[in-house]
Amino acid sequence: MKNSLLLLLTALLILSCKQNPKRDQPGTAETTSEKEIPVDFDWLTGKWKRANEKAGKETFENWNKISATEYSGIGFTLQKKDTISKETMKLVSTDGKWSLLVKTPKEKQFIEFKMTEQKNNEFVCINDSLDFPKRIQYSSEGKKLKAVISNEKMNIPFEFDPIK
Repeated sequence: MKNSLLLLLTALLILSCKQNPKRDQPGTAETTSEKEIPVDFDWLTGKWKRANEKAGKETFENWNKISATEYSGIGFTLQKKDTISKETMKLVSTDGKWSLLVKTPKEKQFIEFKMTEQKNNEFVCINDSLDFPKRIQYSSEGKKLKAVISNEKMNIPFEFDPIK
């Protein structure tokens, strides 16, 4: 009887050590969608010049990585060496959800575009409250950075080459 009890206690001890307490507790099952998957937008970083700009203008975007949850960008267009447009951009993660924030000098605060799609070297951000753009898409194809701003009626593509 003593040996049977000792054997039973040893078996229980071994089984309890092998169990994953987080998995076995009700309401704590981990799924892939619940885990925050690290996202890397480093392909966006660098200095870029628009390749498909109209004659007489030059458009640039510069992106820097601030931290694992924030990237900072600036975009501007020059015409005859004068800045004719400028925007400040931030790609930020708050509570695991990414947003693209955009601000021109005319705006008092950033306009938020929530990220709705993200895959390797591509993302899409949406703000349906605006007339234009409602959608901003960035992607990397080879050495090029591509962006498209659009709504239901209009689509403006941007193609950038790296500045060396």
